[in-house]
Amino acid sequence: MKNHLKSIFAPKSWPIERRGDKYVAKPRPSGHKMEFGLPLSLLLKDSLGLAATSSEVKKLLHNNEVLVDGLKREEARYMVGLFDVLQLPKLKKSYSMIFDAQGRLSLVEIKNEKASEKTCKILGKTVLAGGKLQYHFHDGRNIISEKKLKIGDSAVISLPQQEIKATLELKPGCWVYLTNGKHRGECGQLKEIKEELAIYTVNGEEVSTLKKYLFVLAEKPGWASSKEKNHEHKENKEKKEKTEDKKSTKKAAGETQ
Repeated sequence: MKNHLKSIFAPKSWPIERRGDKYVAKPRPSGHKMEFGLPLSLLLKDSLGLAATSSEVKKLLHNNEVLVDGLKREEARYMVGLFDVLQLPKLKKSYSMIFDAQGRLSLVEIKNEKASEKTCKILGKTVLAGGKLQYHFHDGRNIISEKKLKIGDSAVISLPQQEIKATLELKPGCWVYLTNGKHRGECGQLKEIKEELAIYTVNGEEVSTLKKYLFVLAEKPGWASSKEKNHEHKENKEKKEKTEDKKSTKKAAGETQ
């Protein structure tokens, strides 16, 4: 079962039923960490419902019906990671991989004209001969450029050409997305950075997190509003449960007396 992974050992970010199938497809190693991506087979079968069996998945891929970041992919275990762009040309559908309000990987539909680019976070850089810089991005790609960028900034990359179209600086006022921690999946506006800590606002409230968890975006994404509503719903649900627990405790105490 080297091509499969026991469901109970799969990353918590994977949206799978752990009490259902004993095994799930194990993605091939890629530029993404396993907790930041899902195998194509799982996306085509469970997330999009375009295939019921592994044979149907292979048929879809063999017919060149699936693109990831602008390139045809035929490997069922190919990993689609955070902010990768998944395209289905025949269906005229495009998707981007994100974390949902519960911190699980999820596909959100995007406009087809947006599928020609993606946002990548700069994790490192190397100085090359001639003064050029090679930037290392969160999805494993490396791009040589003469542009001056800082680690922690983001860049808008053209697909599949891999050219830096625009840069997004990590600074107060920018839109940030949380990729780790208990607030993973939230989107807010950066207020300030204090050494390794950062404060951002979401729904009018200030939230503290680690600077390294921030992923700069060009603007507030369309899917962010629904995530914020989910965040509010989650908080209201927790408050309601606490209130009901207190009522139950008081009632039990009264009956005891």
